[in-house]
Amino acid sequence: MKISSFLKNKIFLRSVFVLLLLGLVAVAFSYPFRKTETKKIRIENKERTAAIKKNIDQGDKLFDKGAYADSYFYYKKATQLCKPIDHYADDYVYSYLSIANLQQNMSNYIACEESIAMVLPHLKKTSKPKFTYNTYTLLAYNYYFTYDDDNALFYHKKALKLATSPYKKAVILCDISNIYLNQKKYKKVIDILEPLAKRKIKHETDSIKTANAYAILLENLGYCYYEVGDPRALDCLKKSSAIKLKLNEDYELVSSYNNLALYYSKTNPALSKLYAEKEYQSACKANSATFKANSLSSLITKSEGKELKKYALSYIKIIDSLTIARRKAKNQFSTIKYSSNQNKEENLQLKAQKAENELQLERQKKRNIVSYIVMFSTTMISLLVFVHLLSKSRKEKNDAILQSEIRISKKLHDELAQDVYQTLKFSAHTDLKQEENKDQLLNSLNAIYAKARNISKENSSIVTDENYSTVLKEMISGFKTPDLNIILNGLDQISWNEIEKGKKIILYRILQELFGNMKKHSKATLVSLNFKDIEKKITINYSDNGVGAYNRSLILKNGLQNVESRIKTINGNIIFDSNSKTGFKLSFNFPK
Repeated sequence: MKISSFLKNKIFLRSVFVLLLLGLVAVAFSYPFRKTETKKIRIENKERTAAIKKNIDQGDKLFDKGAYADSYFYYKKATQLCKPIDHYADDYVYSYLSIANLQQNMSNYIACEESIAMVLPHLKKTSKPKFTYNTYTLLAYNYYFTYDDDNALFYHKKALKLATSPYKKAVILCDISNIYLNQKKYKKVIDILEPLAKRKIKHETDSIKTANAYAILLENLGYCYYEVGDPRALDCLKKSSAIKLKLNEDYELVSSYNNLALYYSKTNPALSKLYAEKEYQSACKANSATFKANSLSSLITKSEGKELKKYALSYIKIIDSLTIARRKAKNQFSTIKYSSNQNKEENLQLKAQKAENELQLERQKKRNIVSYIVMFSTTMISLLVFVHLLSKSRKEKNDAILQSEIRISKKLHDELAQDVYQTLKFSAHTDLKQEENKDQLLNSLNAIYAKARNISKENSSIVTDENYSTVLKEMISGFKTPDLNIILNGLDQISWNEIEKGKKIILYRILQELFGNMKKHSKATLVSLNFKDIEKKITINYSDNGVGAYNRSLILKNGLQNVESRIKTINGNIIFDSNSKTGFKLSFNFPK
């Protein structure tokens, strides 16, 4: 064995030496061409960087003007130029975040989330941490606008950890308070906003942003005071509207007048209507169709006669114009998107044509030499790897067969041998003419047959077609008894047809092993099994209420090792609670 192993290693080392020599020859031949290529790539990169910057600058200008559909074209063009993405990660991420921002401003929340999804894989490659902060903030707003408060809170809190200044932290806390405000958790909002109102946190450079943020904070605080019956409500609302008047912020004044109208709605209807009219006037100055519609809705409830008719007609007109405008914006956005994709295809065709024209005959000949060397080297490496993998696969297969035979032999010895011996002994020393002895013999034979059938099922082939989930359920339900309940969650939500056959077989065997151990050792009366499909990974959580893992660790040692080794063969991970004294918990996952 030692001589054979030595010869194998010697042959392998010689093969590696030959491959290295061929590689050096390939490098020597390719050096002059790589030098020329490097110079060309530098020039192309410089031109590409300038083109990306030009498109982003143009997109920013249009975005600031509110021309979202036009700015989309330039941002999208910039993302198409950012190839390979790793070299232009900052520009790529910035452009897609800008697209997501404008899509959110146009209330296209599904498209916004799709754009953010394009950013997420590249955040770690960027040099600017603020991009991650901006991504979480955009996601939080997107979920907020689509009424998913849990996810909105989750991403606001992630952004809060990345906030680099007291002002940014204060803004996020105000955003979090808005979610609680929608949930009518007024005391929670007050607990957040009162300390911020006392501190009056300032923006680093912009006094207008400071004043505006403080005005919004006071307004929300005043509204919560009103809802909980705190007399400080009116003072906060008036201070907020005074700041906005001073800043001449018609857009922001709409909500101030709306809250004041609400405040006086029961105690002073005339004053409440006056503020509703001011709300409508501010909405008209801000030229916001949505705010106009909301303020007209409020005025309709406070008016009568001709006034009521006038406001109602205006409301209908505004709603119609809103519907048409949104349809037009959607169509325009689709046209720009189509044009952008078409432009990308044309650019790719031009680049391919240009590259083809620049090729020279001599260079092509020399490249062919390099190609032949590389092809030969690749073939040799592939052959060696194939032989190695084939040998390894055969060894693993033989080991698996051996282990399976050992396991079957052990089961036959442990579960059947004693029963067969006792039955033979019983039949040899008992009068089988008596009915009760016959029944006992038949019962013993039935029990032996059932155990033999179970061992056969455990080692028979497993169905992996569209009936896999049914077969899996049948196997699990086979462990159910009058004293044991099994709860299954999420099994039918998994797309089993998308999972490889080998992985389904291994999953079947893992669950079979877990339930077998549970039945033997746990004394459980309840088992829970949850299946989840998360981020292209199948996750299974197992728990029972039997003997704790602390007391079961020695008993389960071999079983858990079998489960762990099976999981590793499909690149999975396993986690189990080894400290629990009541019940047993285990979870594992593997890629689809």
